[in-house]
Amino acid sequence: MQHAFTCVPVSPLRKDPSHTSEMVSQLLFGDPCSILQTEAGNWVKVCDESDGYTGWCQQSHLVETDRVIPGSGGLTKGWVNKIKFDHQEMHIPFGCTLPVNNKGRGTLGSKIISYDGKLFHPANGKITGGRIKKIAFTFINTPYLWGGKSVFGTDCSGFSQAVYKFLNIALPRDSAQQFEMGESIPLLGKAKRGDLVFFDNDEGKIVHVGILLEQGQVIHASGKVRIDHIDQQGILNSSTNLRTHKLRGIRRYF
Repeated sequence: MQHAFTCVPVSPLRKDPSHTSEMVSQLLFGDPCSILQTEAGNWVKVCDESDGYTGWCQQSHLVETDRVIPGSGGLTKGWVNKIKFDHQEMHIPFGCTLPVNNKGRGTLGSKIISYDGKLFHPANGKITGGRIKKIAFTFINTPYLWGGKSVFGTDCSGFSQAVYKFLNIALPRDSAQQFEMGESIPLLGKAKRGDLVFFDNDEGKIVHVGILLEQGQVIHASGKVRIDHIDQQGILNSSTNLRTHKLRGIRRYF
């Protein structure tokens, strides 16, 4: 099986090999994937090696390689970050994986990367409420985008997955999958900052997820990444005071 890395800031993963097809997820710069199938017209079906999600992207968005793991490096810390890739300037978003050494030099496949900024290393340090809040707040006012998972546009589960990436915790892509993991917390009063809160529809299907902040507050992607009130029944919009989501359960992962 051939492997590849994403070599553009954000690559859409689509349901079918067409620009008009639904975007089901995204790959960020440096994300590793496996190539499953190729089609005429620059389309390849790939599997995101971080969460097992599959979709179609453009072959020109990838650098093929025999290596599976990017190697040493970390995650970009700025909302947007300037790098040089293959000797050309590129701007990439928060949370991209850069396989560079402590001098900011590395390779992606056969291409050279140079980076003079700071990197965040998720495996270093303790998971604290302050760290979670700082990471989550980087996404404030990011517009809701179905299938998105970057500060340029995100959906609810892409947001929780992206924040937990900085905690060195790999979450599945979809909210229903995320709900199947972790420790169940029975009451909102026993939850803590960083726990995920899940919401269902009238049929009992998990349709939304957010990240708990202080007691009574949740940050989530709904229209945009925003902070709203939460109680044992669900979310109250902080602007309209209307009930928008019905609480189904709480999960803890650390």
